[in-house]
Amino acid sequence: MKKLVILNNAEISIILPTYNESKNIRGILDHIKKSFPSNLKLETIIVDDNSPDNTAKIAEDYFHSIKEKSSHTINVIKRKAKNGLSSAILNGIQESSANTIVVMDSDFSHPPNIIPKLVDAIKQTRCDIAIASRYVNGGSIQGWPIKRKIMSKVATLIAKKGLGIKSHDPMSGFFAFKKNILDGLKFDALGYKMLLEILVKTKGVKIEEVPYTFVDRELGSSKLDSSTIFDYFKSVWKLYKYGKTVEKDEKRTSVKFLSKAARFFTVGASGLAINYLASMIFALNSDMWYLHATTFGIILSISTNFLLNKYWTFEDRDFSAKRTIVQYGKFAAFSSIGALVQLGIVYNLVDQWNVSYPISLVLAVGVAAFGNFLLNKRWTFKEKVWS
Repeated sequence: MKKLVILNNAEISIILPTYNESKNIRGILDHIKKSFPSNLKLETIIVDDNSPDNTAKIAEDYFHSIKEKSSHTINVIKRKAKNGLSSAILNGIQESSANTIVVMDSDFSHPPNIIPKLVDAIKQTRCDIAIASRYVNGGSIQGWPIKRKIMSKVATLIAKKGLGIKSHDPMSGFFAFKKNILDGLKFDALGYKMLLEILVKTKGVKIEEVPYTFVDRELGSSKLDSSTIFDYFKSVWKLYKYGKTVEKDEKRTSVKFLSKAARFFTVGASGLAINYLASMIFALNSDMWYLHATTFGIILSISTNFLLNKYWTFEDRDFSAKRTIVQYGKFAAFSSIGALVQLGIVYNLVDQWNVSYPISLVLAVGVAAFGNFLLNKRWTFKEKVWS
């Protein structure tokens, strides 16, 4: 790992993890510089995962072109391999010299003009973390297809319900924080959302959210792929286990019930994503009637939901063949009731009310999910409803 230069005692450190951002890096650095007074001691740390398109070299050349005219210092860290977004951010945090840290993407989806607002939020409200949020009043997303928006909403719901996070946008990759809140904490830096791990492991810190409009990148390609999604679920599971270890055994019945309900609906959210994506794939990539496509989506989501709920929600680790088959039969039966409700809602909304199929599907799955929790809690996994 090679470093270009380190500035001591910067007032603000901005961390930019990069991989193949040659088309954006010079422009984003220029916009960052223009967002602050020229006399501010600003440090931008670029953590590049050995980009083959010379991203690091372009950043170094840019720094050499401005270093005589500005107090803005650029530190380029060149890593030898593509080791992941969160680990790149953690690497940048470790090398930063300021106590106020800003983390953002380098593809202009995170507008540089929002950075001063995040810094001001920390200074004026004395919060510990300022999050640029797409999901508070005034925030929005531009340029995403409906599938990507639903995936983001589901991931956000999983984080909020499954991990007990209060932020409206815990999946944001654009945030500022006081470096000292991390003192004494150990980070796994797994997956692509470092903010999620920070929020889980710094319980009790004060959070402010600043609305902004996320605009999908114009240049370069998105880094979201199936491995990224897998890493997300892996990191959520590790963070959930971390929370269980920290909080010990909870004695209050109401809290236990709500915790179990949150886990059930978190699983349901993942089922929503699986149901939606599978149904849309069958409906759009074949001549299959939309109701048949919806049926296949239901079957797949029922199976994944059963396994996740058995293992995680109800913590039933007995997978003996007879017990599991009986439970699956009950789970499928109760889920089928919800499925009939779902099909009926989809049919009526599409054919009777002329609502678009994607919207109808989301509404139908949401309504059908509510009864499944109580029915399966009581009859499939043999628990009292209010326990």
